[in-house]
Amino acid sequence: MSTDLRRPPRRMPGWAKAVAALVVVLAVLFAGIRLAVLPGVKDLLGTETHDRSGPALLKSIDDMSRYDAASGNFQVVVDLEKDAKYLPDALRGTRTLYVGAGTVEAYVDLGRVGEKDVTVNKDRTSATLRLPHARLGRPALDADHSYAVSKQRGLLDRLGDLFSDNPDSEHAVQKLAVSRIGEAAKGSGLTARAESNTTDMLEGLLHSLGFKDVHVTYG
Repeated sequence: MSTDLRRPPRRMPGWAKAVAALVVVLAVLFAGIRLAVLPGVKDLLGTETHDRSGPALLKSIDDMSRYDAASGNFQVVVDLEKDAKYLPDALRGTRTLYVGAGTVEAYVDLGRVGEKDVTVNKDRTSATLRLPHARLGRPALDADHSYAVSKQRGLLDRLGDLFSDNPDSEHAVQKLAVSRIGEAAKGSGLTARAESNTTDMLEGLLHSLGFKDVHVTYG
């Protein structure tokens, strides 16, 4: 007589299941990267964009009394890195190298000029104007000329992007770029150029109206 002795199947330990799951996730990620770089696959699996946005609504209208006298174009390179305290960068951490381009306007607020700030002689041949100092407007980031040079993200950050509503958000580097552009504008002499251009404009305007002597001061 022969007996068929079969060994019961071995159960996979818990740690082995966790490792297997991680390997599967990594395989899917790398497979997605390989598919993205294969020629022709991008066209077959490409997406279409449909704009179903509603019309823009007018919220308010503000009267402007300022004279935009100068504009500066700036470019800044932002290198922003965020690290986790107790995890290596390969697992958790981001680093973004971003080139930000933007403009800053310098203006003189002519709406602040009162009657006491304008003096005209009896013959209307001489005029003296006292204007407020030029100010800087808010920096405006140029989206067409701003871009991310490189992005480095840890494994956990990459996995989080799969379940995020706004993956690869550049809000932090854009905000920092705007701040750096504003700081650069303060030391660029842009307000001095705006006051000089405003003076030239007013002198030309009043000379065309018959004034021979025109004096413009600021402060």
